[in-house]
Amino acid sequence: MPLHHYLKRNFLSPLLEFIHDSRAIGIIILICTTVSLLISNSPLGTYFISALDTEIHITNWLPHSILHWINDGLMTLFFFLAGMEIKRELIQGELSSIKKSMLPAMGALGGMLVPAGIFYLFNYNSNFSEGWGIPMATDIAFSLGVASLLGKKVPLALKIFLTALAIIDDLGAIIAIAIFYTNTLKLTLLFAALLLFSIMAVWTKLKKPFGWWNIILGLLLWVLVFNSGIHATIAGVLFAFTIPVNKLVSWENKLHNSVNFIIIPLFVLANTAIVIPESFIHDMRSSLSLGIMAGLLIGKPVGIFLFCWIAIKLKWGVLSAEITGKHLVGLGILASIGFTMSIFISLLAFEQTDYQNTSKSAVMMASIIGIILSYLWFKWMIQIKAPNTLK
Repeated sequence: MPLHHYLKRNFLSPLLEFIHDSRAIGIIILICTTVSLLISNSPLGTYFISALDTEIHITNWLPHSILHWINDGLMTLFFFLAGMEIKRELIQGELSSIKKSMLPAMGALGGMLVPAGIFYLFNYNSNFSEGWGIPMATDIAFSLGVASLLGKKVPLALKIFLTALAIIDDLGAIIAIAIFYTNTLKLTLLFAALLLFSIMAVWTKLKKPFGWWNIILGLLLWVLVFNSGIHATIAGVLFAFTIPVNKLVSWENKLHNSVNFIIIPLFVLANTAIVIPESFIHDMRSSLSLGIMAGLLIGKPVGIFLFCWIAIKLKWGVLSAEITGKHLVGLGILASIGFTMSIFISLLAFEQTDYQNTSKSAVMMASIIGIILSYLWFKWMIQIKAPNTLK
């Protein structure tokens, strides 16, 4: 057998099959987290963490280390992809009308407000109060990956509902980052960024050709936002909203694999490089950890179910016939998997490394528990043909 046929059959085909499996990203995140924790707590840990902090000083206008390039540079592409998904859903998807979007919007609102409120109850009078945004987030790729593992136990209508809810959740997290997790603003640069964004948006509105110059202006927008005081990743969302509607799907397809199988794994490897201290058990009992875990594991399911129930009772929205009250509780548990976005907000909420590490550890613990609970809930508690008691 020719070598290229052998390689294609034994390596390339299984690899492509794995990449197109919706469970793949969740598996890769777990592997990267495990690898990062093992390396960080081995004799190589010091070298690994030092390598992430290696200076790459090109100019004061750009990130200064490998870690910053990952978090401020590469993650902008993650937010760019999220922004395009939001725009597409708002224009022609599940969020394209008030009737379609009201129920997932209410669920997302409850899934943000209740976790943030629970966290604040634990930490309102402490040094950790700035972390209220950490339990607000849902990791859409991870949660959908777990849903795929459950097969028919999770109806297609529920997966669509979870996607719509998580997209609105992402939008809420983006707004929180832009407004509440912003350093001192440099108004001149911020005004320049907004002016550039306006020009690009008008160009798209006029249906002018989209080409390389748009990408160059997008990079300039990123530089301006990065130096304005607002987190650089917001530039990715702004740029996404200047992409013509007819190019959204093709751009999403171009970026999907790179973001999910290169950028997110790099982000996870770099940001779960935590040296587990002797005080780990004690740290997990701190108000910071308890606030994050309670916010995600209790606040998410309660907030989503409660706000959806209110919306249904007020006749603001209607659940699909496939979705029961038990399914909705399960969806809330799936949404407690905050991982990528929650870890990202942890970095913005605190400057102290020990606070960041405690937050990230709590997010990881909550996400692992969320995965187990959602699997058990759908495996043992769900009856596919159960009556919809919410209607």
